[in-house]
Amino acid sequence: MNVKHYLKSFEQALITTTLILALLSTAFFMAEPKVGQAVVSGPFPIKQTVTAEISFLVDAANVTATGTINGITGGTSNGTTTAVVRTNNPAGYTMTIAYASNGSSNAMIGDTTASQSIHDYVASSSEPTYTFHTASTSPVFAYTVSAANTSDLDQSFKDDGAGLCNSGSNDTAGYTCWMEPTTSSFQVVNRTSDAPSGATTTLNFRVYVPNNPSPSLPADTYTATATLTALNI
Repeated sequence: MNVKHYLKSFEQALITTTLILALLSTAFFMAEPKVGQAVVSGPFPIKQTVTAEISFLVDAANVTATGTINGITGGTSNGTTTAVVRTNNPAGYTMTIAYASNGSSNAMIGDTTASQSIHDYVASSSEPTYTFHTASTSPVFAYTVSAANTSDLDQSFKDDGAGLCNSGSNDTAGYTCWMEPTTSSFQVVNRTSDAPSGATTTLNFRVYVPNNPSPSLPADTYTATATLTALNI
């Protein structure tokens, strides 16, 4: 009896074990393709937009012309200032200058007398003249521009080295190509690349008073006010 009982138990255990192994084997072969095969997602881009910025790294400082000018016997006085523009725009930037009207027809006006005796310099065909004309009988005020990188300079202020502005590629230290001040913006810089460390522009100003000027020139301090505007291209 005991032997038959053990044999019966052994037979049942064997059957049970076989069934379990069969179930495990079936489950493995059903799951194996999912485990053993690879799937790919991508490639996919990761993008970040960087905006173009522009600023004056160095603002143009106030200008006081060198020395005084005799109001009757006349003379010439010069002043200068620099501005440094910084931009990360690969296409570069432009810069313009515009003068305040001060409520008058001329850019420069007497602080106390409100005299308009210093007239705006008259350029040729609304573009700079190579030399500073001194034939006027009235006092005149003018400006010119140069750039640390000559290629930055607007074409109007470049010369051909033979007396013609808005031509050639010369930038003669800012003492050629004189322009009249205007209330409308006039372009002075046209840079075609970025300036991560800053690009320097120099503006030179000149007041000329002829001997025995007409109209007469009252003693005063005369002021013109200008604004520079830099824009990314």
